[in-house]
Amino acid sequence: MGRLFAVAAAAALLAGSASAADPVKVKIDAGVLAGSSEDGVNSFKGIPFAKPPVGELRWKPPVAPAAWSGERDATKFQPPCPQPINADGRPNGGGVSGETSENCLYLNVWAPANAKKAPVIVWLYGGAGYLGGAHLGSYNGTSFAKNGVVVVTTNYRLGALGYFAHPALTKAAAPDEPLVNYAMMDAVEALKWVQRNIDQFGGDPENVTVMGQSAGGFMVVGLLSIPSAKGLFHKAVVQSGAGLRPGRTLAEGEADGVKAATALGLPGAEATLEQLRALPPEAFVSKQETRAGIRGVVDGKFVTTTTLDALNAGQAHDVPLLVGSNNGEGGADGARKLVQLAAKGAPAYQYYFTYVPAWRTAAQPNGAPHSAELPYVFASLDTASTGGGSQVTEADRAVAKNVNSCWVAFVKSSPSDKAFTCGNGFKVTAYDPAADDVSVFADAFSVRKGAEIPNGPPARAAAPAATAAAPAGAN
Repeated sequence: MGRLFAVAAAAALLAGSASAADPVKVKIDAGVLAGSSEDGVNSFKGIPFAKPPVGELRWKPPVAPAAWSGERDATKFQPPCPQPINADGRPNGGGVSGETSENCLYLNVWAPANAKKAPVIVWLYGGAGYLGGAHLGSYNGTSFAKNGVVVVTTNYRLGALGYFAHPALTKAAAPDEPLVNYAMMDAVEALKWVQRNIDQFGGDPENVTVMGQSAGGFMVVGLLSIPSAKGLFHKAVVQSGAGLRPGRTLAEGEADGVKAATALGLPGAEATLEQLRALPPEAFVSKQETRAGIRGVVDGKFVTTTTLDALNAGQAHDVPLLVGSNNGEGGADGARKLVQLAAKGAPAYQYYFTYVPAWRTAAQPNGAPHSAELPYVFASLDTASTGGGSQVTEADRAVAKNVNSCWVAFVKSSPSDKAFTCGNGFKVTAYDPAADDVSVFADAFSVRKGAEIPNGPPARAAAPAATAAAPAGAN
């Protein structure tokens, strides 16, 4: 599955109480939230965007949450979705330790105090499709909020609870009911929540950027061709997840589901929906055969085509893209392909992240590995548990400030722009076949030709352990 280096979070981030901050309240469609405000940033944590996907709602499209009366405490994160957890308390490959729960469809918001019509980021975390959580310290939205951007980090169902097909589910489904791609349905539901509510936090529902890394990046790629996602976002960022894959059929998904049911001790194709839903979530995450789930499918209802086919047909959602990878992992070729296809419409930008702090050069001899960019994109070196702690230098903070400024500039840019400026005057230009420019983010920013960028570290070097397994998803 690959260890994701920059996403481990301290358990206290999930279990701890709110800091000594001022209370702040906001009214959304489901009720009043009581969050906290500190140093010019309002934060609201553990907000339900769908009903708990348990019981009869397991393997069902998400349902809008019930309204509540009074004030709902929004100062603590809610648990991430079920996933393999290390018994000794160490974070797993997605950075998660401690409690998980099938009741996990919650999101978190960081917003500038007194924001009005601020651009919005909706973040989809990585973790190979079966690990990770929206609460991790690498994804702290404070720096973005201080720079005028509202950040929403959202959970989504993982593994076999997020992607699952079986003849029993197909038989029980209504004629128009979407199947299999439940994690992607969660992402769309979170985007719908943003459209309904983000103006109450000072965000602009007409300027939403969906952004993801690794498996989350694959999800962003998938959203570019999902019909129900059209109009819910206006820009997209894909970090180390620019996968364009052929689709799978429902029959292929069902065949995998039958194998999974057999591995779980059920009678394969004859297993009933009641038997499948009676299994505890631990049954799925504890078995190698089922923990990673089943890849999504083209079900003809929710997912009607792959993004690869949609791009080739000129039918993908035409929004500006920022796509890239790190020099210590594979992925530059995939980013280049996505940018080249997408650039036939709205502007598409390619980046290449290469910064390795001095205190990590021995551990990262092949360059910046998978996930290494995260504490720099979020400028979260102080909250990411692999951010370096006391080893962090002023040079590291300067790089984080500059990289974060580029993401801020992108989300604030106009869809008609062909360039944006960030990082002390550095100009990031959209892909043009004649120029073939790629923005390189290191201690000093520079421009390289895309054709010159290698697809990973030198062949003579061992591939870094951080390269993640291909995440689940239809695209």
